[in-house]
Amino acid sequence: MADQTLHLTVLGSATPYPSADNPCSGYLVTGGGARIWVDAGSGTLGPLQRCTRLDELDAIWISHLHADHSADLLTAYYGALYADLTLAAPIPLYGPPGIADRLAGFLTNGAARSPVESAFAVTELHDGHRVDVGPLRLTSRAVAHGMPAFGLRIDGAGGSLAYSGDTAPCASLTELAAGCDVLLCEADSDRHPARAAESERVHHTPEDAGETATKAGARRLIVTHVGRSLTPRAAVERASARFDGPVEHASPGAEFSIKGDAHFASA
Repeated sequence: MADQTLHLTVLGSATPYPSADNPCSGYLVTGGGARIWVDAGSGTLGPLQRCTRLDELDAIWISHLHADHSADLLTAYYGALYADLTLAAPIPLYGPPGIADRLAGFLTNGAARSPVESAFAVTELHDGHRVDVGPLRLTSRAVAHGMPAFGLRIDGAGGSLAYSGDTAPCASLTELAAGCDVLLCEADSDRHPARAAESERVHHTPEDAGETATKAGARRLIVTHVGRSLTPRAAVERASARFDGPVEHASPGAEFSIKGDAHFASA
């Protein structure tokens, strides 16, 4: 029987461009035999292959179309169609509205549109979108990033993971993460909320991440996408001041096992 525990592998967590030893945002989530690539930021396709091949993925899920969360879809396209892989079927790809045309815009080099759909079976996300990928349920909620952007919750028989994507604090993320075993939350901003108008905010500070985890009743917080003006240690310390549970950093290559009291069955 497949391991029902959710496993999170950090492929990268840098922003807004890769560092020498850390790709941009990307994660592999596995559980019950399912394998999901969550965000495909610059440089994440390389470390993904330490864990699985593209043709072994059950789905790809993209939070929004900034390059540090989606750019490696371009090279994944070439890998899927023009290299050493033979897809049994296009890889299911869940992403914001317009994702297929955005990819085609980059990949098309002549009069004929690039056959994006030959590599990816594209489904556009909407607020409240739900889909079962094997034994895992993926729920997406629209979040506040000044563009179409989504947060994700993955529920399985062994536990639950919520992921912020990029967003300012918002009710939809708190609702999405309610009671989750782990909240994987960005901490890109170093500006204190009091110094920024709500309309200008598109990211969490570390303090925001701690507060969102507390409001949601999350059991554990992992801060990721830490801004260049912060150190991971500082981000963890600042988030810990607003959240009483365990706080860790999504270091590149880190692996987390997510176990909880969740009892989920596909509808």
